[in-house]
Amino acid sequence: MGIQDRDWYRDAQREKEKQRQMDETRSKFSSYTRQHLSAKDRTPRQLGLVPMMIFWCAVMGLLYVLMTHYLKPRPAKVMANGDLVLKRSQDGHFYTLGKVNGVEAKFMVDTGASLVTVSEDFANRAWIRGGVTTVFKTANGDAPGRIVDGAAVSIGPISVANVRVGVGLRGHEAGEALLGQSFLSKFDIIMDKDQMVIRQR
Repeated sequence: MGIQDRDWYRDAQREKEKQRQMDETRSKFSSYTRQHLSAKDRTPRQLGLVPMMIFWCAVMGLLYVLMTHYLKPRPAKVMANGDLVLKRSQDGHFYTLGKVNGVEAKFMVDTGASLVTVSEDFANRAWIRGGVTTVFKTANGDAPGRIVDGAAVSIGPISVANVRVGVGLRGHEAGEALLGQSFLSKFDIIMDKDQMVIRQR
């Protein structure tokens, strides 16, 4: 091998080594750039999404608490003459707190219902036993239930004994009840704009 051949071979090896080093540098730089860019791309999405989700969960939780408090039934307001005054709720109905056999109930006043009506679960807690089996005609169709005489129903300071109660209210929360004519018929009911007055006779 001549001197020129050796020089050429050495130069080729050097070029190869330089190329290898350049390729390694490019590879490292490319890898770093990909990691850096993907981290940059990922950070706003991932880190921005979590606080946003926490914020909206907090807002929805606060709204739920406020609406629950706002729509919660209030006790009937007792006037100096003994009248009970109920304010119309945002959904157009009248609600009040009361008791059946001493167990607290959230009543929805239903002047079209013939009976005070409770769920089977509430009836068990209020010790409303026995009765006559029947089928209630409701807006959602027929519903089996029973009718029991002798319950004590009260709203504020007024109480009526021996009230006929229907048992079988469905699709309501525990403690909810309908205040129907088996209680309301003992009073004069006066509607005045957005309030209902229950007046003792």
